[in-house]
Amino acid sequence: MDSLFFLLSKLIWSLISPGSLLTLLIISAAMALLAGWKKLSRRLLLTSAVLIALLALLPMGEWLAYPLETRFQTPANLPSQVAGVIVLGGSIAPGLSFRWRQPQLNNSAERLTAFLDLARRFPDARLVFSGGSGSLTEQELKEADIAGEIFSQLGFSEYPIEFERESRNTFENAVNSKRLVQPRNNDSWILVTSALHMPRAMGVFCQQNWQITPYPVDYLSSRQNLLRLEYGLAQHLSTLEAALREWVGLLAYRVTGKSSALLPQPGALCH
Repeated sequence: MDSLFFLLSKLIWSLISPGSLLTLLIISAAMALLAGWKKLSRRLLLTSAVLIALLALLPMGEWLAYPLETRFQTPANLPSQVAGVIVLGGSIAPGLSFRWRQPQLNNSAERLTAFLDLARRFPDARLVFSGGSGSLTEQELKEADIAGEIFSQLGFSEYPIEFERESRNTFENAVNSKRLVQPRNNDSWILVTSALHMPRAMGVFCQQNWQITPYPVDYLSSRQNLLRLEYGLAQHLSTLEAALREWVGLLAYRVTGKSSALLPQPGALCH
């Protein structure tokens, strides 16, 4: 069932993502024109033009991202004793890393820098990188393998970092990591991932009955500057896709029982 969920989640998102829907709208307008349905074609083209203009000028993706990014705050004070720190994959581009024969990071590299900072602050804590491959076609290219090379290049080769390399999504991150470390009920663990992704991650870890401290990083929304006009079609579309994907993911995870709540709350105790 987990493999079916992984496959369906990839296929469905490829169809309903904003970029795909906008492309489909424009193609439909062209096909309507070729079929002689000029009125329908004009309406579809006008709709496409309006959507593109709004997307180019307004940070709509940030409006969707902000409520999720502010749901969990980075703790002002962390516990004096920390049993372990987990960072979720999603900051490395395995395909590019393999093809160029050197590690390639993406826009979520803050996950790794925060993880290494916490590793220095808590030298006695267990350190876990959880991330395999989220690709449908390149499952053999694992983020964890490349992460090991990155940590070695940065001088962390002597740190006892443990690698969980089989997870394909957030649900498997939690399940596989728990199986790996077998945390005790009174252990204090810290979870590092992107602020946008943190609500879904916390819901999954809580569903696994793992009480964990969130440490969100990698923000997309421009705090205190959400109501603005600026031209940035590519950036706005990228942010919108990332934010909408998280909202869809929250719903899908809750419906399928993989998350403890639709919108997990700070301070909520896991059952």
